[in-house]
Amino acid sequence: MSATSTQSEDGHRPSEEKHQDGHPEAKPDAKPPSEQPAPQHDRPIYSVFTTWQKRAIVLSAAAGAFFSPLTAQIYFPALGMLAKDLNVSLTQINLTVTTYMIFQGITPMFIGSFADATGRRPAYLICFVIYIGANIGCALAPNYAALLVLRMLQSAGSSTTVALCQAVVSDMITSAERGQYVGYAAVPTILAPALGPVIGGLISQFLGWRWIFWFLTILAGAFTVLYALFMPETCRNVVGDGSLRPHKAYRTLWQLGKDALEDRRRARNNENNPDLSLQPTTSRASTTKQALQVRKLNPLKSLAILFDKEMFLLLIYSSIVFAGFYAVATAMPAQLSRNYGFDDLHVGLMFLPLGGGSIFAAAVLGRLINWNYKRHCRRLGVPFERSKQHDLAGFPIERARLEIGLPLLALAGAVLMGWGWAMQYRTHLAVPCVLLFLLGIGIIGFSNTSNVLLVDVNPGHAGSATAANNLTRCLVGAAATAAINPMISGMGDGWAFLSSGPSVSRVRPCCSSS
Repeated sequence: MSATSTQSEDGHRPSEEKHQDGHPEAKPDAKPPSEQPAPQHDRPIYSVFTTWQKRAIVLSAAAGAFFSPLTAQIYFPALGMLAKDLNVSLTQINLTVTTYMIFQGITPMFIGSFADATGRRPAYLICFVIYIGANIGCALAPNYAALLVLRMLQSAGSSTTVALCQAVVSDMITSAERGQYVGYAAVPTILAPALGPVIGGLISQFLGWRWIFWFLTILAGAFTVLYALFMPETCRNVVGDGSLRPHKAYRTLWQLGKDALEDRRRARNNENNPDLSLQPTTSRASTTKQALQVRKLNPLKSLAILFDKEMFLLLIYSSIVFAGFYAVATAMPAQLSRNYGFDDLHVGLMFLPLGGGSIFAAAVLGRLINWNYKRHCRRLGVPFERSKQHDLAGFPIERARLEIGLPLLALAGAVLMGWGWAMQYRTHLAVPCVLLFLLGIGIIGFSNTSNVLLVDVNPGHAGSATAANNLTRCLVGAAATAAINPMISGMGDGWAFLSSGPSVSRVRPCCSSS
């Protein structure tokens, strides 16, 4: 196979054998760009997508990731109605939440590896076909057993979208600007926990619980159509820096339509002028006929990342911090109902300050993460170019990221302790609103920082790395969800969250030492 038709293992596009300055081009078995020791000025442009194209693609991927937390949160207001209609206990209905979280943690390990090996588009389309089918089944579920099984299938379809979103970011975005784009990717997944309970409460109250699943079916169907039409393949194993023309199985319906029109126009021109058919074929003609290749899958890659000591520490630390989010979200409905007399709709509205703080963290702190990376580049004399992936060997990438994350971690721990006592003494409503806003900044800000670092240190395996992160978050979050209400019953609001806050803050010295 010629050099122009092959591609490197990490998805870089090979061109000539050497650059003009004599440096050799990357070989097919080259390491990911962050691991290559070549001089910085020799590095190719990381992605051919423009800034606005990157933003549109990342926001589209984030819209897909919106379904995983939305599906989990929109379901909660209808639990009582479900138990009554299906003639089962609340404990049995809660089991549908538990099994959902189990599959939410496990499934991305397999689909994430599949996406790293075969591309993002096939993974997205498979997930949404499963998800739409499961929603239709849930809407028509005749009994509890059917709902339990279909909720597992629903989780399997939606849960991987978060890992796929982070993988899309890593495909196009260098370490120099990754903080900002991870912030973009986090916005829909932050909004879902805030909007989901409100939407679910309104639908279940006025239309019935089955319409929750019909609503998700319609929303997911519209997204799938738009995705199939316009969302390009970004996986570097398939399209390199975005300039390689993939097999037609990876091309969007819009691209296939343009190709068909171009082929028809070329055929008419050849009929009118036979001499045109004797001209050399273009690069497009040669690339559209390339074989469809399916790389070897490694579904256990996420476990391999999890069992790496440093990765395990980072994942567990991040999960413990995010468990604070789950603890507040789980306890808040009962606390607000008991202390302030809120109904389901007003409880749902109280999630909005949490979403507002999270959006602030995504918008502002992402730029701060990039600024700190640039500061370290200047300090070390490393050339700073947003469009080229820097060699991170010897670069203090952990320090560059955690210098932003650790103050946010301290903020999250302090707010968790304050939240408990605010509920204990039934303070003015403005106090919990402010605390929720600050909690969104602290927890989501640290979470985004750890996500950026996770992708930085796992080049070429962003899907698997994010899947491992998702697994630990779900397991630790499930533990926090199960423990917080018994802790409140036994200790009271103040002492329960006073013990949770230091648990989060203890992660800070561990992160500093690692």
